[in-house]
Amino acid sequence: MAESQGQQLELDVTNIAHGGISVARHEGRVIFVGDAIPGERVLARVTEDSKSSFWRADTLSVIEPSEHRQMHVWSSASVARKPEDRAGGAEFGHIVPAHQRELKRQVVVDSLKRFAKLESDVATGVTVEELPGDPDGTGWRTRVRLHVDASGRPGPYAARSHRVIPVTELPLATAAIQEAAPLAARFVGEEHVDIVQAGTGGARLIVGQQKPTTITEYVGEREFRLADTGFWQVHTHAAQTLTSAVQEAIDGELFDPRAHNLDLYGGVGLLAAAVADRFGSSTRITSVESDKAATGFASHNLSEWIGAEAATGRVEKWIAQLASSANSHDRARLRASTIVLDPPRSGAGKQVVQSIGGLQPAQIVYVACDPVALARDIGLFADRGYDLTALRAFDLFPHTHHVEAVATLTRR
Repeated sequence: MAESQGQQLELDVTNIAHGGISVARHEGRVIFVGDAIPGERVLARVTEDSKSSFWRADTLSVIEPSEHRQMHVWSSASVARKPEDRAGGAEFGHIVPAHQRELKRQVVVDSLKRFAKLESDVATGVTVEELPGDPDGTGWRTRVRLHVDASGRPGPYAARSHRVIPVTELPLATAAIQEAAPLAARFVGEEHVDIVQAGTGGARLIVGQQKPTTITEYVGEREFRLADTGFWQVHTHAAQTLTSAVQEAIDGELFDPRAHNLDLYGGVGLLAAAVADRFGSSTRITSVESDKAATGFASHNLSEWIGAEAATGRVEKWIAQLASSANSHDRARLRASTIVLDPPRSGAGKQVVQSIGGLQPAQIVYVACDPVALARDIGLFADRGYDLTALRAFDLFPHTHHVEAVATLTRR
């Protein structure tokens, strides 16, 4: 163990960092502190010495609390517990919701400044918008994964750990999920248990590698079929929020329904349907997804639009092949296109950005769940001739550090 580990320090917390941790300094060294709020003075214990310029620490007690501190919404994650016994997954639960959104806004703005070199009004003027629902930010999760320990007990992992923490409540989950969650049961030999609340039929348990079944979700009156083990937005209002946000993010004057429009990392077709719903039955759009089962559902979900289709393939390979094989007519349709992409947390990355930039679409709508990855990719798109022209952020994950953003990039 490094000599610094286990050391207890009184720290003045100065600002927020990406990942749900706060920043303090001790004798010139940066310390990332969990369960603290900028403006507080806390007693913290060093847990990790990276042998570089920073340490990590956990808050043991709060000496001078922030005016934005509240009683944690989840007692199992409270600072009153030993750090190693705190449930993960609600790292902002000790902060009043309005200030959570302010801290998330700061992270988005700082990420754009540091990784995209952007300080424009579009970048700095963003706010993090609250979703409908319970104003205290609980009761929104429609999907929960419980991990299982060696004795078969289910529960969340502790923060930054694979240690299962038994709990008696899941306050971020919907009432149906909370009622169905088998918190007192035993699942010896299993790795995890999922509880899923679909748009119809209530909550269901999925134990381990259980065979998937088909469920139906709704956005307004539109139905989407998918596997109960497949991806769907977690917040009860997230799918509708992102549908509307993507529709509004597209510049109608630049949209050509006859162009080779794309929906990358398209899942079961949620955002492709959002585009087609806005621009009508003549819309041509291809949804690309690596999961063959999801692509099959996307084909069904998009079947009412004759110009919509779903393709199975890894986006980086599919888009590179498109770029290399397109003839002059295809390239003209691609230059007129709108490309929507919703990549995983790691972002699209250099290869995909270069391929998209090479197609020279009229506009790009980028849906992101990680502000650092988004900012990095915006910087890469800038090198390919695209400017950030609109940006919205949404609090799709209250009481966590996660924030969703929808960015519009327009070709110069």
